[in-house]
Amino acid sequence: MSNKNNENSGCGCANIPISLILLVLGGGYWWLNHQGGFAIISKLPQHLPIAIPQNLPITIPGLNSRTAEAEPSAPTKPPVTTAPSLPNSSIVKPNNQPASPTPITPQKPQTPIVKPNDKPASSTPITPQKPQKPQTTQKSQTPWEKKAIRGIYISRYNVTNNASEEKIRKQVRHYHSQGINTIIHGVWGNACPMYTSEVMQKTFGYKSCPNLFRDRWLTWLIDEAHKHGMEVHAYFEKGIKIDKNSPIFDLAIERKWVVPGVDRTYPGIEHYILDVEIPEVANFFRDILVEFVQKYPKIDAVQWDDYLGYHAELPGKVNRTNKLTTFSQEMIGAMKQANPKVSFDLCHHNPYWAKKYFAADWPKWNVDRVFIQAYNDKNFTKEVDYAETYDGIAISDQQFHRLPEIVANNKIKGILVFPNGTNPEEIASKLKQFSIK
Repeated sequence: MSNKNNENSGCGCANIPISLILLVLGGGYWWLNHQGGFAIISKLPQHLPIAIPQNLPITIPGLNSRTAEAEPSAPTKPPVTTAPSLPNSSIVKPNNQPASPTPITPQKPQTPIVKPNDKPASSTPITPQKPQKPQTTQKSQTPWEKKAIRGIYISRYNVTNNASEEKIRKQVRHYHSQGINTIIHGVWGNACPMYTSEVMQKTFGYKSCPNLFRDRWLTWLIDEAHKHGMEVHAYFEKGIKIDKNSPIFDLAIERKWVVPGVDRTYPGIEHYILDVEIPEVANFFRDILVEFVQKYPKIDAVQWDDYLGYHAELPGKVNRTNKLTTFSQEMIGAMKQANPKVSFDLCHHNPYWAKKYFAADWPKWNVDRVFIQAYNDKNFTKEVDYAETYDGIAISDQQFHRLPEIVANNKIKGILVFPNGTNPEEIASKLKQFSIK
């Protein structure tokens, strides 16, 4: 083995331990810094060829890197990075320390302030609000206006005989202006239709009563009434009864369609009753009613009166109640099958009187509405009690003076007025007073 590796070379400084060199240099630096050595040096004459700047750090090549390697436990400080100046941004340096090198996140643009008449920045479509309707105060109704039905009867000869369309529509508008909401118009009486009827032509050889009614009179009436929210009820007056003035009287006697005896229910008028127990008679009335609701499909109701009944004083002790009930049920059923929208109404006596004196047990007939007749002043209070139970009351102009108490009665839902010899337009005008407080 050669001994050249043991020979010294150079100045021999490499053989001095590095730790000793660091100790000497570090100690000298500390003494100069704390004892004012650097300050003394800085005060040397300015003409010296070398001027040492104050607080100049002493850098020894390789020393800083060696120190970092000798202290691995100390965290390595990254170089100080000066953050770029951002608009509207300030960097806070607590304790005058350099700002953190954490990457600076760019600020989000501020939401623009929406000025009037500017479109909103949001992309969500904004549904415009509907303008609010001005609040309206509902007018309180008078007791008369609260009645569900405020009707007036018009005779089959009163208005529409030979009347023009304009006259009929004008009459309807007049009744509406007087607070009437139901027109009860006669279409049948004394076994005679006011309209053209194929059933009459087939059965008796003529199409209608001898009158001057125009073919579309009832169509105009219904149309104008519906424009004003009114109803039209077709009134089948006298029902199954006739007198000697009926155009079918002689044929009815010849065919023996009449019940023996005379019905003198009302003084001064002798009536004869068509016997609905005879199949031909029952079929005739059924066909007449079905034909009518098909001919005038927009009619609101048909109404029959107390003449749909017999009379207790007819000859013989015969109870016709059940036969009359069967006939009425079948006739009403056929009408409903032909036109279910039409109401079958009845203007009759109270149930007790109707059954006892007229064989009319109408609570079993399947009628839609019933109005109690109160034409007798003597029993008026009792009839009012019944009217409160059913759909309303029917009065003639003899009971007109009782209208204030009837109108004030909240239990009575409907009022029908049947003028006798008085002009119905005048009666309607008097009714309007109940619509005014």
